[in-house]
Amino acid sequence: MSDSDDSDDSAAESEDADAETGTPTPIGVKLGSTRTVIAIPDGDGLRTVKTLTCLATYEDVITGEERVLYGDEAATEYPDRVQYTLRSGLPEDEDGADLTATFFEEVIEANDVPADSAVVYAIPTIDNEQGLANLQSVIEGSTIGEALIRSYPESLCGSVPALGEGLEAVDDIFVTVNLGSTNLEASAYRRGEQLVPFTTGAVTGNEVDRMIANYVEEETQGRVNIDNTTAREYKEEHADFVDFEPFTDVIQQPGGGSHEFTIERSVMDAVDEYVDDAVEEVANAFLPELANDHIKVYQLALDRPIVLTGGMACIPGIVDEFEERLTEELDREVSAVAPDEPALSAAVGAQRIAERLVDADAY
Repeated sequence: MSDSDDSDDSAAESEDADAETGTPTPIGVKLGSTRTVIAIPDGDGLRTVKTLTCLATYEDVITGEERVLYGDEAATEYPDRVQYTLRSGLPEDEDGADLTATFFEEVIEANDVPADSAVVYAIPTIDNEQGLANLQSVIEGSTIGEALIRSYPESLCGSVPALGEGLEAVDDIFVTVNLGSTNLEASAYRRGEQLVPFTTGAVTGNEVDRMIANYVEEETQGRVNIDNTTAREYKEEHADFVDFEPFTDVIQQPGGGSHEFTIERSVMDAVDEYVDDAVEEVANAFLPELANDHIKVYQLALDRPIVLTGGMACIPGIVDEFEERLTEELDREVSAVAPDEPALSAAVGAQRIAERLVDADAY
């Protein structure tokens, strides 16, 4: 499940060295609605574990014991029973928290995440006290983070890799927009202080998936119906504002035979609408509130690049599209940037914060 399986030996050596010196391993974690990412030191770099935030259970045919699969294996092998434990962004109840805890422990064990660690979690900005409390129970109940457990806003953690090689973001003033699966979040930051946090569930990556599914049905004149998981795969594999190309797929027909179809508009129509809606929310809901409450921060922040994070920021060309449309909407020049790997950035930024805490003996 790791993005860097070949680095396991060097990672273990690095972690062993930390154990010998009594220094906990600084780790960054992002438990996301679609994907979970863990960033772990590996020599002079990082080993990143990235997996779908889902699990499925099945019965061992030999022993009769319940077994657990997580991530891509669970989604591929058991699509009929796979459970996405953070579908709404947070565990909604005790059962959801238990499922998330089971999933997280499976990931920790399978990827040798060290218990003697200082862990920083990137958490969403959502006004949901019970959900946040449930997530906290998952975090504090895990087997990692023996030395330290802290949480920082996902939007701050995700901005860290976009604004420098270290923690320059913590000393800066800027606006960030998190283009997530379950929410669109926007915040201003002033030297690490979060100002005017804004969240809406009206503009989301999940809604894009639903739109793609609907548009595919319309484009194929009702001959093709896809589920939201397939729609997400279409989005992740084909959405591209720079070099989109029509693509073909095949479905089995009821009663036998197959049907090949080509998608020319559905994916890009959905993501194009998404960018318009995201710009509308930022320009006409978030920024006026920021200007009203903190006019100087508003002025300073818009002279700096707006940082785009979250899974939707992975779409090629979306940063330039957002920049151009927001410039037109505000009738003033603005710029936008994104980290090199938006899907990993929150965990990477959290890991850098954890590393700073370890270096400062703040554990």
